[in-house]
Amino acid sequence: MITIDDLLEDAALPITPDTSFDVGAMLRRLAADAHRRPDNGGEVGSAAQAGHRLSTVCRWMINAPGAAQHIGELADAPLPETPEKTEVFDVEGACVFACLLLLTGHPESAQFWWQLSAGAGHRIAAYCLHLHHLALGETREAAHWKHEVTNTRTGMHGIDDVLLECLGTVASYVRKNGSSSSMAPTGQLEMEVDRLAVEGGCPIVRRPDQRLVDQLRDFTNR
Repeated sequence: MITIDDLLEDAALPITPDTSFDVGAMLRRLAADAHRRPDNGGEVGSAAQAGHRLSTVCRWMINAPGAAQHIGELADAPLPETPEKTEVFDVEGACVFACLLLLTGHPESAQFWWQLSAGAGHRIAAYCLHLHHLALGETREAAHWKHEVTNTRTGMHGIDDVLLECLGTVASYVRKNGSSSSMAPTGQLEMEVDRLAVEGGCPIVRRPDQRLVDQLRDFTNR
């Protein structure tokens, strides 16, 4: 059985120094896939709208090229023997896994893995947390994660308000009009996530394994 100490050991894993995640490239790919240029949009005005946007971004993330590879790297990273002897984990893999968890009905676990990824500087994970808390009506927490999205740190680039609005606008457009890169998880993929949840014996879904990686790869290839 996985204990809370096991979770804290996982949470202590340091990150890969460079996530190589290009927010601008994501926006361009989303816009091209939706066959229109993103226009100006406003702040998310309601919990329902935030939830819809979050679902759209999550579907895009699990369908993105390399999603299965990133989750595979997250699955393969060894657990630390002690808190002092830690290994590297894949930051984008944690974000993709969180998105898959949200889409398959495990929001608490999704929040846990988003926080690991966002804490490591992954801006889309922070944006997902912003939308997640807005959808729950938790405006204070949502404001915190929006600050993490837009804040500029040493060696990192923040997402300005214009890009943030564009991301929300494109997400809304894809949700309403569909996209070849925004399919929802299949039943088989949901079953693999549920298996991890049951086998873990803990409220938080444990890290992915090769069976889930293979199923996600089949899903994205289709």
